[in-house]
Amino acid sequence: MVPAGSQGQRTLDQYCHMTQRERHPIPWNLASAGGKGGRPIPRRNSRDLLFIGLAPRLSTMPIRVRSTLVAVLLLCCGGNLAAASPGVSVQADVPQESRSVESTLELQVELHRRGFSCGSIDGVTGLQTVAALSAFQRGAGIEETGVLDSATREHLPLTAPALGSYTFTAIELAELHPVPKTWLEKSQLRALAYSSALELAAERFHSHPNLIRRLNPDVNWEAVLPGTKIVVPAVERVVISGTAARILIYLDSHELEVFDMPGRVIAHFPVSIAHMVEKRPVGSLHVIAVIPNPDYTFDPDLFPDSEESRELGRKLVVPPGPNNPVGLAWIGLDRPGYGIHGTPEPENVGRTESHGCFRLTNWDVLTLAGLVQVGMPVSVL
Repeated sequence: MVPAGSQGQRTLDQYCHMTQRERHPIPWNLASAGGKGGRPIPRRNSRDLLFIGLAPRLSTMPIRVRSTLVAVLLLCCGGNLAAASPGVSVQADVPQESRSVESTLELQVELHRRGFSCGSIDGVTGLQTVAALSAFQRGAGIEETGVLDSATREHLPLTAPALGSYTFTAIELAELHPVPKTWLEKSQLRALAYSSALELAAERFHSHPNLIRRLNPDVNWEAVLPGTKIVVPAVERVVISGTAARILIYLDSHELEVFDMPGRVIAHFPVSIAHMVEKRPVGSLHVIAVIPNPDYTFDPDLFPDSEESRELGRKLVVPPGPNNPVGLAWIGLDRPGYGIHGTPEPENVGRTESHGCFRLTNWDVLTLAGLVQVGMPVSVL
């Protein structure tokens, strides 16, 4: 639990800078961090300059990208969403009545709980957070603004505290293993498990490692012991409202959305697409397989520039695990070699980087795998 002071519960911003000895908290803003030495970056009245500078380029952008970019500029320069409110009091593991979402971190956590993912939770407003919020607004049947306005607050209450606690066990810490550099070494392992306690905690709770560090400033992540208790975003359980009927993948905005039969969006995930345009399978596809915890076949012919590939000259089977190249689930499509899958690098999701498949974070692909079934239509637009 987050300790409570004599003046009541500690705020989230205060807790991020408390030590185990309960030193005085340092005022800090999750949404404005990034200066040298961890100091906040001062806010500046630069909205007009940003819009003037970007205006010539906006007209050339795809409409979904343009609307998302405008929304995030409004949030960062003039909205109420960008900063974690210093008046918000959050206590881990303590039930509470539903209340309005007040900070970016709370917004990200609540969206994730409902299947509207912003990728890695980091407490910072960005394009993926705005896209997730916009998708939720469409699903709720309210105006799609990409901003946490009054109508959205009514439809998106904080259903439980944004933070919870987690205790490491001896068994899971014993399973940690550095990821080998070569394909041959990877193929010789029993599993491609988490490489560190920090990676384990970040993935399990849908978070950027930097956020986990900020929430736990006194943890020595190089020597985590069994019984170590940490503070984490309380997002392990995702509940989807509705039954999935089809999937749409938007190439221009790097988004994957799930719709029910009437056409309401019920889940949203950022997605990575193929680096080369000709490798992107535009059109109508269907799901042909859903495989949890898959292995991966390394084909040296797909990596012609790799010295190891040239020396091996044969295929290798890489074992399952979160650091497997296709992550924790494979959703096969009826285009040979194509699928939707996880990744060992969740922070890169949403960028153009794959060989052709569609990459989600491991936590998002597990959610999606629980929604889809063989035969479900997939449209790539």
